[in-house]
Amino acid sequence: MIRVVVNSTPLIALSITGRLSLLKALFDEVIVPASVYEEVVFQGRGRPGAEEVREAAWIVVKEPKERPVLPPALLGLGQGEMDVILLAQEVNADWVLIDEKLGRKTAATLGLQVKGTLGVLLAAYHARLLSQEEAEETIETLATSSVRISSRLVQWFKAQLAAGGQEEE
Repeated sequence: MIRVVVNSTPLIALSITGRLSLLKALFDEVIVPASVYEEVVFQGRGRPGAEEVREAAWIVVKEPKERPVLPPALLGLGQGEMDVILLAQEVNADWVLIDEKLGRKTAATLGLQVKGTLGVLLAAYHARLLSQEEAEETIETLATSSVRISSRLVQWFKAQLAAGGQEEE
């Protein structure tokens, strides 16, 4: 069983592109911390991702049992990122989906396997859930959306697709 814990930006980015269901197709269990669900669905009401995440009955919403010793802000993390990391450790997640650089670095330092939105899209491409054309259209949609993505990452992603996507994001 492949278990993943997801932060807000991948949920929003995949929703913007109409690809949120890729999480369900790629992973057996998709877990979202309660703080992330609150951020996307309630605080983000009317914004991209809110309705899609609320309607995704296959998403498991959980509260981490442990609380951080230090406030997340002191570490430079948001509450959602901290909860993703804590919950991933608690449930022994196979993957953590975080796009923010510091959250990714912190999760990796703690020994968690990290992917971001682009890693999910590459995994979907490898699993033949997306064609190369669909993957390229998806990254173009992201690049012109409210989600910040550098032109360097867009180029890297397209190069991965052209090369068969052997490297993981």
